Amino acid sequence: MKSAIVYYSYSGNTRKVAEVLAEALRQNGEVDALELKAQDESSSFFLQARRAFAKVRARIEPINFDLSNYNLVCFGTPVWAFAPAPAMNTYLGRCFGLEGKEVILFSTYGSGLGRERCIKYMQAILKKKGARNFRKFFIQQFKADDKDFVSSVLKQVF
Repeated sequence: MKSAIVYYSYSGNTRKVAEVLAEALRQNGEVDALELKAQDESSSFFLQARRAFAKVRARIEPINFDLSNYNLVCFGTPVWAFAPAPAMNTYLGRCFGLEGKEVILFSTYGSGLGRERCIKYMQAILKKKGARNFRKFFIQQFKADDKDFVSSVLKQVF
């Protein structure tokens, strides 16, 4: 099985979760991790949250948008103002090749407010692109460093 993990991580929490997910998926095959890098990101949390809430797209560094060669595609983002980070919004809008694909959606969050809304928004976009069989999980930012905890959550997803 060939899997892709597409993720954005501003502070490193989502990256840590993506790394544990990659380890788990490598037991069943090949994994490509695609980290999104924003080119127009503000250092102000308030401005970042405002852009995320408004579903603004970011300029991102060049990356593979064709997901047709993967059996499973995972998307991970921090929750910013009830929404995915702008870099993820850009990727979701531009990616293709998802027809009939299984998808895992995950987010890292602080307070927990908006985590369901964030994932539902992502799922709606990906459904329109033909993705199916959605699974999801959430990791609070303070638990992203705990590999055992993240692994235990993943066991519930698989």
